[in-house]
Amino acid sequence: MTLRMKNLLLLVAVILLAIIPLLFVNGDFGGADNAAEQAISAIKPDYQPWASSLFKLPSETESMLFALQAALGAGFIGYAIGWFKGKSSKNNRND
Repeated sequence: MTLRMKNLLLLVAVILLAIIPLLFVNGDFGGADNAAEQAISAIKPDYQPWASSLFKLPSETESMLFALQAALGAGFIGYAIGWFKGKSSKNNRND
């Protein structure tokens, strides 16, 4: 199997992994905060939180910070992969 064919199959697999869950999902997309609150209420209905947020950010700001966190993480992972690849290439040339 050629490298081109392997890359094509990998690309198709990634696309299918992204699309299939969206086609076959039967539930609502919800945040973890609401799920935790509902689970706690089911276990102990009279529970009162002992801590609260210092301030409430607008949802747009929360989304922006989440996207920034994802971008920084992806950048770090990409940098690490490139660094290790460069280090490997350098070692192969020296051998």
